[in-house]
Amino acid sequence: MGDKVTEEETPFPLTDVDRWVLSQTDEEFQCHTWEELRELIEANNLSALKRKPSDLRRYIKWTAETKAKYGSTTNYLLAHRLPKAWGSPPFTPASNTPFADPSDYRVLINDWPYGFVPGITHIVVWSRTPIPTDDTVGDMTPESRKLVNDFVRRYFVDRLGPGGEEKVMWFKNWVALQSVRTVDHVHVLVRDVEPEVLQDWVRELECHRA
Repeated sequence: MGDKVTEEETPFPLTDVDRWVLSQTDEEFQCHTWEELRELIEANNLSALKRKPSDLRRYIKWTAETKAKYGSTTNYLLAHRLPKAWGSPPFTPASNTPFADPSDYRVLINDWPYGFVPGITHIVVWSRTPIPTDDTVGDMTPESRKLVNDFVRRYFVDRLGPGGEEKVMWFKNWVALQSVRTVDHVHVLVRDVEPEVLQDWVRELECHRA
């Protein structure tokens, strides 16, 4: 594909933000800081999140190759990243309440994170149980937002001890922004977390195995 990416080569529609990023070099790109991320998430301005130019080019290439080989990104995730015990959609979760049963969610480091300053790790929590959204833009309902917030607090924040809430943020893309729509997922951003804690968060459980 080279360094140039044309609209015809992309496996998904490029946004104006994508086009702007692709016009830059990595050296020109301004990585998201923790403070900027907090502002974007609090304003629900999620479309402003950007990958580094080189990462975005690789992501476009990977997505095209993955769809050509597997038919969809979801098929790839089911084959290589998500629990074998889940089977294929439509799933049958152990609980109809998101994040209530450990077998219904899988915590993974994001393979394609946005462009962050050093020290920030991008985690994705995949849910076998659907997370309710509204009927307009597909954003979260107040009830589902509370469910996710409670889960993030007990799974991530509490593990970090005093001051942990300053090291964790989360968001869920509304439907129009999701690159994978078949399997619900939540993005969690953490900063300055020890590698052993990260590894414990993302370890595979016995209930994830077929």
